[in-house]
Amino acid sequence: METKRWFAIDKLQDKQEAIQAAAALLKAGEAVAFPTETVYGLGADATNELAVNKIFEAKGRPQDNPLIVHVATAQQLKELVSEIPPYVDKLLEAFTPGPLTFVLPSNGRCADNVTAGLDSVGVRIPDHPAALSLLKQAAVPVAAPSANLSGKPSPTSADHVWADLQGRIAGVLDGGATGVGVESTVLDCTQPIPIILRPGGIAIEQLEQVVGTVMVDPGLANEHERPRSPGMKYRHYSPDAPLWLVKGSADKLQQVVYKESQKGQRVGVMAASGTIARIEADLKKDLGASLESVATALYDALRMFNSQHVDLIICEAFSEEGIGQAVMNRLKKAASHYIE
Repeated sequence: METKRWFAIDKLQDKQEAIQAAAALLKAGEAVAFPTETVYGLGADATNELAVNKIFEAKGRPQDNPLIVHVATAQQLKELVSEIPPYVDKLLEAFTPGPLTFVLPSNGRCADNVTAGLDSVGVRIPDHPAALSLLKQAAVPVAAPSANLSGKPSPTSADHVWADLQGRIAGVLDGGATGVGVESTVLDCTQPIPIILRPGGIAIEQLEQVVGTVMVDPGLANEHERPRSPGMKYRHYSPDAPLWLVKGSADKLQQVVYKESQKGQRVGVMAASGTIARIEADLKKDLGASLESVATALYDALRMFNSQHVDLIICEAFSEEGIGQAVMNRLKKAASHYIE
């Protein structure tokens, strides 16, 4: 399959033509990648079962893994669900457009393979101008998981999408690098008290400021419990080389690096600015000074190490406050070893 690529980051006319072309393919039942404020999504008409199948085929994603639906407005979100608790309106006002997905009772409008046969559907309004323009132009709800091969690091640039999915999908709308860097927070809103199913771009502390009590899915804290969120059922975010998480000081990380290097391994290290400056290794990646910058840089760093052919990646373990909860959630799912 020929994969078209449109650039939507330069002249206004170019943006409009790119978005119109991508929207036309979505309406024709094709799968198209597009930018959001979190990561790039691979979209298809959420009401068209055959179109949605193309997402699963392109990604190699298991069919029992539900998808998040993207819409342009709160009204369009409400048209996909049968019931909305009063607290959802408060959250919509506070956090949308933005990296927050609402899991609500489905009214059946979305195709069965979007919900994986569940009676609920996850819906969000992305905070990205190209995404919102595309959704308005396409005029259909768009199911869109991350635009990468299943199990690999999520894409935060069109180049990442191109590397994984060229020849597998109809098109890529290039809107430049994404901002947040980790996926949306997924919130179960089918209960009287909302439950975080997946930590993401909106932290629990922010949600609590708006609606008070917020619970956390036991599957996030207990490996014996299965998480119930889209995108959390299977191992994800994995680079080609083994990833080890190391909790502790720069000296502790350096000891691990030295020990593995002595075995003849080519070792890469990724850490925050204050730590990475004190580390010697074959390859280093500075993730920035704040948890927000770590989140933004995370997936690009994992892909960089893939291209540099390291034997082992060692990553600093971060605080789980704020967006750090989402960062550590992704790292723990990607890691094969955790040294505390």
